[in-house]
Amino acid sequence: MIIDSHCHAGKGDGLTAPADTDAPLGQYLVRAQAAGINRTVIFAAFADDYRRANRVIARMVAMQPQRLMGYAFVHPVADKGRVAAMVAEAVDQLGLVGIKVHAHDGRITREICESARRHRLPVLYDVMGDVPVVELLAQEYPEVNFIIPHLGSYADDWRAQLALIDHLERHRNVFTDTAGVRRFDILEQAVRRSGAHKVLFGSDGPWLHPGVELAKVQVLNIGAADRALILGGNLLRLIAPVHGARRPVRRPWQAGDMMAMTFAQS
Repeated sequence: MIIDSHCHAGKGDGLTAPADTDAPLGQYLVRAQAAGINRTVIFAAFADDYRRANRVIARMVAMQPQRLMGYAFVHPVADKGRVAAMVAEAVDQLGLVGIKVHAHDGRITREICESARRHRLPVLYDVMGDVPVVELLAQEYPEVNFIIPHLGSYADDWRAQLALIDHLERHRNVFTDTAGVRRFDILEQAVRRSGAHKVLFGSDGPWLHPGVELAKVQVLNIGAADRALILGGNLLRLIAPVHGARRPVRRPWQAGDMMAMTFAQS
């Protein structure tokens, strides 16, 4: 099974760039299916109200549960004081299986990490090149699995990407994904030094073509077992604690969520 562990979905509120405006899934799903991708982890675009955005994501997952899984997006600043309630709703009512945090919104907080630890959720944290913070996270929260996407920097900062490899090697709870990594030699080095069990396939869809991103993993000089880990096995292991203990969910849909979900898939 091939699982794309990194895909945005839904409407944003910023209207300054695609990342905070619109992440439509329609074309992405067509491309993913053609590339042989079986399942995809989705999470919201940048939004003013992540609680509402997470409900939209959950509704999208509920409509295609064999195809989609979802993460709850939380804002370190705007959601301060209510993260615990948001994450509890995400797990118990929405059926989401991870947490997404982005340094664009603010630096990750103890409130977020402690919620992840309580619910045994992986945290996908885009550090935007601020790799040193990974050392603090790994040491302070050894029970939490942190996925640092883009090998530490979507901005193609090779220094940050090389630095992240050191953290991947030393900390058992630090992982990365392949989304948008342009320097293939550094990606190959990350797999060789840290092991295939520390790397997840991600496309950064819908804006990057999932087939193109998948090709980078397909041509890595590794064995079939290691490739299977990157293409899905690692993600399944990281979400197993919450996914395996899933209780029947009660979904608090609102009328506006249905409209937003419809737009998001167009």
